[in-house]
Amino acid sequence: MTVRHEVLDVRGMQPPEPIERVLSTIGDFRPGDTLKLVIDCEPHPLFRILRQNGYAWRAEPGTDSRFAITIWAHE
Repeated sequence: MTVRHEVLDVRGMQPPEPIERVLSTIGDFRPGDTLKLVIDCEPHPLFRILRQNGYAWRAEPGTDSRFAITIWAHE
């Protein structure tokens, strides 16, 4: 099994496109896969969706953006 590490830059996109892109990307994640989300706001609606669907995340200050959010599936 190959572990995936995706990067998705959603800066400048209008809602709901960023959430749709994230959900499309993580829809088939397996344990160990990660998504680094590059974004300029804290996406609280996305956090609720992730929590409800068994995903975890860590938000940190970004280097090229306000936030870099790492998302992964719970094992």
